[in-house]
Amino acid sequence: MFGKLKRYIADPYWALGCDMIKSLPNWMSDEFYIRTLWRMLMGYKLDLRNPKTFNEKLQWLKLYNHDSLYTTLVDKLRVKDWVAEKIGEEYVISTLAVWESADDIDISQLPDQFVLKCNHDSGSVVICKDKSTFDLNAAKEKLGNALKHNFYLEAREWAYKNVKPCIFAETYIQDTAYDDLITYKFLCFNGRPELMYVTVKNENIWENYYDMDFRLLDLNRKFPNHTYSVARPKCFEQMKMVAEKLSKDIVHVRIDLYEVDGQIYFSEYTFYDWGGLFDFNSEEWNNHLGELIIVPK
Repeated sequence: MFGKLKRYIADPYWALGCDMIKSLPNWMSDEFYIRTLWRMLMGYKLDLRNPKTFNEKLQWLKLYNHDSLYTTLVDKLRVKDWVAEKIGEEYVISTLAVWESADDIDISQLPDQFVLKCNHDSGSVVICKDKSTFDLNAAKEKLGNALKHNFYLEAREWAYKNVKPCIFAETYIQDTAYDDLITYKFLCFNGRPELMYVTVKNENIWENYYDMDFRLLDLNRKFPNHTYSVARPKCFEQMKMVAEKLSKDIVHVRIDLYEVDGQIYFSEYTFYDWGGLFDFNSEEWNNHLGELIIVPK
């Protein structure tokens, strides 16, 4: 009790926000929620009047950079048509089926290997490598729960606010050089890729960051670096060109790509990398990347 009272005396705005996030998160304004969440996770007050760092500017973009196109771009299903028109159908993973409810999922017409995912969030992916041993009930439960999840409310990432949720199946792809499909995540600024990183899961989760000459950087964010480094993609130069085209005229966005046996595939658009809530271990990079985000007037 005394600890809570002390917290309110020290910073009543933050203390009230913490309690509201726990009890009434849906009723808070986006700005109040973002300011409070920032203080809780980052440990200091968010400066929205004069944002400087990469993460501060991501919060600003959440609140004030609202382009209706972003709703299409973060929709993992509907973005496919946009990407096909922009750079070509050969970069798009084929969609096999679409359902509005998990109960409607029917895999009888799907191939032996496929991927199920939701279009409106992050992480709701189910991979089937052998339909004869596939646990359909577990997949329906996971995806059904994901459909109910309002991803926008979690960190007030505006681009997801108006995405209509659904479930879809797409073609399973796998790079024969690796056990798991590697996603190459390009941080782009007005059509210019500046950094790329990969996240790899084995016994633990680790991330390695690379510059645009594919040199490993002494840089990390949410997860540590690993001494093991992935090989330079065969199509790395072409991947940079694809990232440039897909990020053109966008203040900042992360373009995720795959490379499978020499073929590039589009993965997704991410406008608020890690929600803008995890600092880089390098203050220099945090400030440099922040300078690259030119907030609209």
